[in-house]
Amino acid sequence: MSKKKIQFMCTAFRDGFQSVYGARVLTNDFLPALEAARDAGITYFEAGGGARFQSLYFYCNEDAFSMMDAFRETTGPEANLQTLSRGVNVVGLESQSSDIVKMHADLFKKHGISTIRNFDALNDVNNLIYSGKCIVEAGLKHQVCVTMMELPPGCSGAHDTTFYTDTLRKILDADIPYDSVCFKDASGTAVPSKVYETIKIARTMLPEDISIHFHTHETAGIGVIANKAAIDAGADTIDLSLAPCSGGTCQPDVIVMWHALNGTDYELDVDIDKIRDAEEMFKQCMSDYFLPPEALAVDPMIPWSPMPGGALTANTQMLRDNGIMDKYPDIIKSMREVVEKGGFGTSVTPVSQFYFQQAFNNVMFGPWEKIAEPYGQMVLGYFGETPISPDPEIVKIASEQLDLAPTTDPPLERNDADPNKGVEIATKQLQEAGLEVNDEHIFIVATCKTKGLDFLQGNAEIGIRKVDKKEASSSISSKPTHYKATVNGRDYEVAIEGNNAIVNGQTFSVNLQSAESGPSKSNTSARGQSVFSEMPGKVIKLLSKPGDLIKQGETVLILEAMKMEMQITAPADGTISEIFVAAGDQVASGDELARLN
Repeated sequence: MSKKKIQFMCTAFRDGFQSVYGARVLTNDFLPALEAARDAGITYFEAGGGARFQSLYFYCNEDAFSMMDAFRETTGPEANLQTLSRGVNVVGLESQSSDIVKMHADLFKKHGISTIRNFDALNDVNNLIYSGKCIVEAGLKHQVCVTMMELPPGCSGAHDTTFYTDTLRKILDADIPYDSVCFKDASGTAVPSKVYETIKIARTMLPEDISIHFHTHETAGIGVIANKAAIDAGADTIDLSLAPCSGGTCQPDVIVMWHALNGTDYELDVDIDKIRDAEEMFKQCMSDYFLPPEALAVDPMIPWSPMPGGALTANTQMLRDNGIMDKYPDIIKSMREVVEKGGFGTSVTPVSQFYFQQAFNNVMFGPWEKIAEPYGQMVLGYFGETPISPDPEIVKIASEQLDLAPTTDPPLERNDADPNKGVEIATKQLQEAGLEVNDEHIFIVATCKTKGLDFLQGNAEIGIRKVDKKEASSSISSKPTHYKATVNGRDYEVAIEGNNAIVNGQTFSVNLQSAESGPSKSNTSARGQSVFSEMPGKVIKLLSKPGDLIKQGETVLILEAMKMEMQITAPADGTISEIFVAAGDQVASGDELARLN
């Protein structure tokens, strides 16, 4: 009896980049690897979308549309190129108006995309109706999606087989046009038995000619098993990646899955030797990129804090950039509570980012002392209906801190009525900046906001992490420097090895610099009232200048940290006497930013 051939999409050049390198990879660096994958016989690729869209503008000083054009040129006209979209959020962290949702589909078709996988992190089907219609009307294939995860141990609510199949039933009843169906487990935590049960039922609900696609990650160590469970239940296609962007926080490797299917009734239709050659080329292309150690690990704590691979490494890179990687274990521990009290939206972007931001705030400022704006908006209903009602006390706190009332209005209707969203306001911003007005530019500004304008004006910054091979070699050969540090009566053994600090056996990536001469910014004067930074970050906007009168609680400047904009406010009434920072400055926690008289 012939074996069933299992199809796969190569995710290496989108989800792989996002899960390992925080989506910060330059186009020309990976194109030779893409050519090798094409020559190895791969014809189905994930080619963008998700965080890769914003990251190219935020960190790479590259245009995402140009990247998609290069992708299509490299793979040829017959390849199936797929991107990832977040319903009415499309490729941003906030929801958009209907004209931008339509523009997204039209532009991605224009720039060589064949298929769009479309999901809503809350599994609110209302957010998939119009976005799915736009995708199909643009001439693209629509892969509609149900998102999955396992809840942290001890939690219950939604996220069982009944919830997933009911979501699929709502999709079918809503008459959303679709070409295929995907069950997407971005955190890699859904237990294989639940994957099997869900897809087994889904197979009976769908026409025979509709392909079922399954997506998972290896972060929790069960990705290969979950893929096999999905295949046994009737899935036709799975997502696989290529080394060095495979395993760990990524999808299982093509070679690993090929091996796992040996001796079964299934097989991958690949020339495994050519795949191996493609992986060697890919490793060469990425050899000078910093490889975060957590990207390679199977983390046994992930079931307690379901974080998608892309969100995990993107956030750890930001923690490293801000010198606070030591907070990571506490943030992970805090994840359970923010998931449980937030209404059990699936931990996939943007909701995974909302969870992480709130867990971060709970660690840095105390539990629920500072509501992260997107998390607060989610529990208040501004992204749609959560699977279950959020904790009433958290809803109350969010409403008070953000000065927002809970809402049940559909996001698309609310955004269409918002004068600060849509084509018209983006056009105005382009005109005021003296920039060309075209669909691509409008979409960039609508989805990337200030950073989109920075890119178009030539002011974008490069934020990729590469390794200086000479420096790394020197660091490796140098002898470690050992210290004993006592902090609050507790002893720590510290060893410095190049750019690594080993504290009581745990390794942290560090950036050591010489201390500035003279007093630091954090020193305060006997005169006046100082405004301090509560956390590390980057100054993105000054709202006050010396001589301005300001009242307690008014915003002095805006700091960006961990994809959040933090308003730094005046601690008292007074007059701004000095401002010590400028837009673009990186500041540390405790730095003096301004002074009042």
